[in-house]
Order: sequence, then structure tokens, then C-alpha cells
Amino acid sequence: MEYRALVTSEENNTFVNSIEKVKLSSLPEHNTLIKVKFSSLNYKDALSASGNKGVSRNYPHTPGIDAAGIIEETTGSEFKKGEEVIVTGYDLGMNTSGGFGEYIRVPDDWIVKKPQNLSLSESMAFGTAGLTAGLCLRKLLNHGLKPEHGDVFVTGVTGGVGIISLMLLSKLGFEVTAITGKMDQENLLKSLGAKKIIDRNEFDLELISPLQKPLYAGGIDAVGGKILSNLICSTSQRAAIACCGMVGGLSLDTSIFPFILRGLSLFGVDSAESLLETKEEVWENFSTSWKLNNIDDNIKNISLEELPNEISNILKGNQIGRVRVLHD
Repeated sequence: MEYRALVTSEENNTFVNSIEKVKLSSLPEHNTLIKVKFSSLNYKDALSASGNKGVSRNYPHTPGIDAAGIIEETTGSEFKKGEEVIVTGYDLGMNTSGGFGEYIRVPDDWIVKKPQNLSLSESMAFGTAGLTAGLCLRKLLNHGLKPEHGDVFVTGVTGGVGIISLMLLSKLGFEVTAITGKMDQENLLKSLGAKKIIDRNEFDLELISPLQKPLYAGGIDAVGGKILSNLICSTSQRAAIACCGMVGGLSLDTSIFPFILRGLSLFGVDSAESLLETKEEVWENFSTSWKLNNIDDNIKNISLEELPNEISNILKGNQIGRVRVLHD
């Protein structure tokens, strides 16, 4: 049996993407086969699809760190044929054939049963980006952050993590400042709940001061680098920041002052390797108390054939919002 997939191959020291017919027997020998209905495009997928050996070691390869679909067959006891499920992270789409193919084969301990009040389509409007936003929010709420404590920020706010972080925080009653390099998206960000919009250049500077005017009770940072360094120094007493990205740089230039004089908590979030039970909790929240009825409003639906162009867009920094891949 064959199925369609986007395949990244190395040819003459360059990497090319094409839609190919792949044999089902080429999938890894895990115990559960899933018919993929939807996937989504993330920055890590674009890196894999461009030959980044830090993400995917072996080529040819099918990227796609997200997949939502239906159990086709299983030798395990956790799931039954016909059940709707979600798979995000772990090794999917990195060195295990991913959601940009019509089938995946994975171990049971990578799989989340889809919550009842969430469709497969909606789950891939969230995808790994939404899950990461949810994991960041979970950290902040478990820390005790509440809307009455003050304003919060979101960086990288037109990207997948940022836009869902904005929507979630706004839904829960927080006053959110959107920090962005795309000031032309002001109307979009305000429609999604941003109370204030600030150009990222105000923070994308060498460290202004080790302890700056307290502006925020917390926030979600998806960029890192100089922006995060300055925001750490701009937090109020007992603030909390969840960080999950590094597109603004790998280094952090700060001091101990915000931590010992203001009691700041800085949380790191790794979506891919989060405990399965933690992922299940966040997906359940997406279907209940964190339900976003407008989650589909800023989704671009594409086919497999359109993926190469969207991969190019995300690598150039031109993606706004989320991209969902339809297999039907």
C-alpha cells in the first residue's frame, strides 16, 4: 500500500521538497498506525524541510511534528480502531516520519485521545504552537498569576505561539500588551484582545538597566535574546515569565536583581518532551475552560502541494497566524 507525503530529499548538497507516493511498509515499526486528517506548519517543520541536521539527521524524510487523525490499526491496548487522536512532539516529524504524510506509525505513549468538545480540525488550529502557548499559560497560572496582579505581555505575537497566547490570556481576563515587529498588524492584534501594542524595537536593545521600571506582572516570551533580557528587568514584584522561543537570539543578558529584589520566576517550556499527562491536561482545557470559539478565524488552510511555498514563507518570517494542512 502507498500513501502521499511531502518528502524532503538531499540532492547535490541541496534539499528539495516534493509530493511523493511512499510505501506504508517504510514507516517505523511502532505499534499504532494513524490515518492523518490534519497537520499544521511550525517553524521546526520548516527547519526539517530545509535540511537542518540539528532537527532531522537522516534524509529522505517526511517532516510534520503535528498530526490529528484516526486510529487505523494497533497492537496495543490503549486505543481502538476508529478513535480520534492527536500526536504532537516527541520524535514525530524529526527523525520519525511525520504529519506531512497521510499516515504515521507511532508508539501509544505519544498519543492523546482527542477531547470530546474539540474537533480534529480545531486541534490542528492549535497544533504544537497552541500546545506550547497552553503550557506557558499553565506555568503562569500554577504560579498564581491573576488578572488583578497587573498587565502581562506576549512577544512574537503574530506567530503561532504568540497569537494563541494572546487569545488565551485575553479570554481569561488579562490586560495584554502585544510586543511585535509587525506594527502593520495592529488591527488584527486588537481584534484578538491586545490592549496595547508596542514595537519590539523598544526592547530589542543592549540591556538598558539591570533593574528597570516595573511594567508587567508576567508574560509569555516566544523570541528570547535582547527582548527577553530587557523584559526580565521590567517586571513587578513576584512576576512570572514563561519562555519558549529563541528566534531573537540564544543569549540572555541580565542580572540577579529581578530575581532577588523582585522575586521574579522565569519558567522554561519545552512542548515536545512534556509529560503525556500534562499534554492531556492542556488539550482538555482547550476543549473546556480555555475553549477558543474563534480559533479558526486566523487559520490558513493548505494542501500538501502548497506546503513548499508556505515553508519558504515561514523561513523568511512572513507567516502571520497559523497554517493548517488538510489531507482530504
